[in-house]
Amino acid sequence: MNEKLISTLIENLSKRNIKGLYFKDLNETKKAVLQIIPQNLTVGIGNSRTLKDMNISQELNKRGNIVYDKTFAKSKEESKELKKKSLITDWYISGSNAISMDGHIVNIDHSGNRVAALTYGPEKVIIVIGTNKITKSLDEAIFRSRNHSAPLNAKRAGFNPPCIELGKCSDCKTKERVCYYLSIIEGQYIDDRMYVFIVNQELGF
Repeated sequence: MNEKLISTLIENLSKRNIKGLYFKDLNETKKAVLQIIPQNLTVGIGNSRTLKDMNISQELNKRGNIVYDKTFAKSKEESKELKKKSLITDWYISGSNAISMDGHIVNIDHSGNRVAALTYGPEKVIIVIGTNKITKSLDEAIFRSRNHSAPLNAKRAGFNPPCIELGKCSDCKTKERVCYYLSIIEGQYIDDRMYVFIVNQELGF
């Protein structure tokens, strides 16, 4: 993506009291995450293909951080417990489904643990996004989350809502849906709490 557009996005995030930073690739991003988070603090992880590609949970765990990542769980009960613990960590890292050029951050969730942690709980938050997640408007960000991200995440998680076959949201009422919680972050009132790491690659869903 044009670096001028990314610069505009970072400026618009700043107006919302969110710190935007630009990185050329995922490796550079991972180094920045490891640098900004102290080794003695707890870290919660929001389930994300981008974060898995970074191998960030393993890297943090290996160097001594206490990491709460539900994908480490060996049972549903353990997964539930890890999601709860991640809500009160020092740092929380997540991907995002979409971000508009004017700085709206949009996420759509199955259980709601990720959107809850982004909003309140962890002391600081890092959101990692690829340039493919950037949209022109809030409406397009919501559309992307519903019609692109949700079907792909449902398929990845082993669910089978109608959107997988239709390729778009039908506002289904089945137990198979993964889009129970839609979150729009308009801004951040706590200074230096929220960071958006923008990676100049196509990443995740």
